[in-house]
Amino acid sequence: MDYFAKYIVSYLKILLTLIGTKPMNYRVEKDSMGDKQVEADKLWGSQTQRSLENFQISDRKFPVIFIKSLIEVKRACAIANKELGDLDPKIADAIIQAADEIIDQDKFLDMFPLDIFQTGSGTQTNMNANEVLSNRAIQILGGEVGSKKPVHPNDHVNKGQSSNDVIPAAMYISAIREIKDRLIPSLERLIKSFQIKSESFKDIIKIGRTHLQDAVPMSLGQEFSAYVYQLSVSRHAIDDASNLLKELALGGTAVGTGLNANPKMPPRAIQIISERLKIQFSPNGNKFALLAGKEAMVATSGALNTLAVALLKIANDIRLLGSGPRAGIGELNLPANEPGSSIMPGKVNPTQAEMMVQVATQVMANNLAITNGGFLGFYQLNLMKPLLVSNMIESINILTNGMDSFRVHMVDGIEPNTKRLESFVEQSLMLATALSPYIGYDKAASLAKKAFKENKTIREVALEEQIMSSEELNKALDLTHMVFPEKPH
Repeated sequence: MDYFAKYIVSYLKILLTLIGTKPMNYRVEKDSMGDKQVEADKLWGSQTQRSLENFQISDRKFPVIFIKSLIEVKRACAIANKELGDLDPKIADAIIQAADEIIDQDKFLDMFPLDIFQTGSGTQTNMNANEVLSNRAIQILGGEVGSKKPVHPNDHVNKGQSSNDVIPAAMYISAIREIKDRLIPSLERLIKSFQIKSESFKDIIKIGRTHLQDAVPMSLGQEFSAYVYQLSVSRHAIDDASNLLKELALGGTAVGTGLNANPKMPPRAIQIISERLKIQFSPNGNKFALLAGKEAMVATSGALNTLAVALLKIANDIRLLGSGPRAGIGELNLPANEPGSSIMPGKVNPTQAEMMVQVATQVMANNLAITNGGFLGFYQLNLMKPLLVSNMIESINILTNGMDSFRVHMVDGIEPNTKRLESFVEQSLMLATALSPYIGYDKAASLAKKAFKENKTIREVALEEQIMSSEELNKALDLTHMVFPEKPH
């Protein structure tokens, strides 16, 4: 029997060696719920570990910009508490150093593993930040990771704070940073590209369309000027709405009263954040409202939704105007970026426009979730914060990247198909509109019907019926005057 047992043990050792299994190295941490094993090389603690095990919902983690903004809040609070004499300078300096390593050196970002689908307040992620900063500060001071000595995650890193005010502050900071640093510059570049096209196309006359039917002439430059204006309106909406994000909840702590926080700490911390990020945040908002509601997020998402609507309209216009190349409208020659079909050789698709439509649709879906999330909470606390910030940052990110791609690979390469444009104008029955002031609406309509029936142009039918002299007809059908009526004949 002993021989058999030794044989089994020997066999298992060989098997473990072959499959490369090594015993996991753990430390045991204690919290209010008891003992918890945590992998020895992790800087998070027992509360993060419990959350990691309890919320295995998706592969969606908090955006890096949110994590860094959360650490900015922790860093600023440590400085403010130190200045006010409420935090030992050695402990504060270690927390600040740990924060700087994460923010400026991109260290330890893999120590924030939690799913966004967790408690609606984001408490688990606040504790994750507290534990990582605490343990890294302990390392800096030569202590034992997990001991909570000499740096405690709650008593020191979270001093004067609550998840309920820290998480919304980090949400607002991360959103406005992404808008200011990435989205607005991308939008401005796209507006500039459309401005260049509008100016370049200003003298190219084409047929307008309403209800998907031929309308009176306009210039291609005028058509593109509408895109410039639509995007500019969206830009103003985003500027106005995102300004609401500058009022931070920090200082409200649990329900808005500021319990357990030195009243001088939050304004000083917000000042530190403002100076570092070069964005003037305010400590003067109503803390009860900032904890309980998320109107600033809803308004900003609504502005992003406005941009998505404009982009969807523009992308659809461009892909329809470029449809063909022979059996479609074909007024625009679109850049050929890649083969468009696995079965039809030579086919090229308007893939950038299709990408932009998908991006816009996703932003609209995110906006619906943010709208619903804005009112889902009871009394003094909104309970959808992780979803709100995740959707907001995703919308900003895909809009930014989508607009840059659309500009570089589509808009900048658009060229007019002048022969096609001229042909459509000449064949248009709506040129009869220009004759109405001379011959009346009914007679002009009759001419249009005859021209359509006989497959002739308005000019040909008008000359045949001799309703006007040749000179009068040329004046009435002067395309330049029709498109630019302010110019003299």
